[in-house]
Amino acid sequence: METILNVKGLTKSFGPKKAVDGISLSVIRGEVMGLLGPNGAGKTTAIRMIMGILTPDAGEICFNFGGRPQQLDKGKIGYLPEERGLYDDARVIENLLYLADLKGRPAREARREALQWLERLDLGDYADQKLEKLSKGMQQKVQFIASILHRPELVLFDEPFSGLDPVNQDFFKEIIRELQDGGTTVLLSAHQMNLVEELCDSIFLINHGREVLSGKLQAIKESYKEHLVELRYNPAEESGFLKKIPGLRILREQPGLAVMRYSGSAGINALLQEFGSRLTVSTITVEKPPLHEIFIETVRERGEDIEVA
Repeated sequence: METILNVKGLTKSFGPKKAVDGISLSVIRGEVMGLLGPNGAGKTTAIRMIMGILTPDAGEICFNFGGRPQQLDKGKIGYLPEERGLYDDARVIENLLYLADLKGRPAREARREALQWLERLDLGDYADQKLEKLSKGMQQKVQFIASILHRPELVLFDEPFSGLDPVNQDFFKEIIRELQDGGTTVLLSAHQMNLVEELCDSIFLINHGREVLSGKLQAIKESYKEHLVELRYNPAEESGFLKKIPGLRILREQPGLAVMRYSGSAGINALLQEFGSRLTVSTITVEKPPLHEIFIETVRERGEDIEVA
């Protein structure tokens, strides 16, 4: 696996506050990595250092384009900032063509593809409108187009779903998957972990500027000790034995339905066999808790509080 971005010991303080505290991460070419954590955890500061907007107090940032290590090349990177960076008094198409030109994209190709993207994002009628006339969600779409119009190898999205309604959030997720399918590597930051975890191949969770959990998302969830279990059975049958099973905690119960968490040492298969031997089961659903809950539990186990901006 080829690494496209390698960060070692990245640190940044603002006065007495250490916003980023010695984080190290590697982004594999072709993956979607989520840089996740609550508001104020240091995600935006880390991305701004990667983009060369802020200078680290310590640490190294190295990119790999064309098979060789190198420093920042903004022509090969797309960036959607948390605080939008467009020109309000310029027309939408002028914003896009100007930014594409800065990245070295030929004007004719950039115009053709910009108009195609505007049509796809339901902004075709706004190409000649000044940006200030557009809603926040529309401006977010324009900024998104600007970040990918020059066909970058690596894209950094900082809170890409901010200001979007659920329909457009799903639409953006679809486009991010398409970018990945086309070979683009994506590093995205977000505080809504449950919104983006389905997108991510790997994650890097931070709190107070420090790493909490990192690695392949599937492996992290599989290693987590608890399962969420939903059991449906014949409501005429007695289920009192559930309360006596070690490691089983009932969250919600009514005749024929029990929603539970299980962390027992006997293992999930043994639990399911016990259900089947004592109840007429219609359905059983077993899954790991959402990433947000895993994050909270991990932080608590470390004796830390959760950063709140």
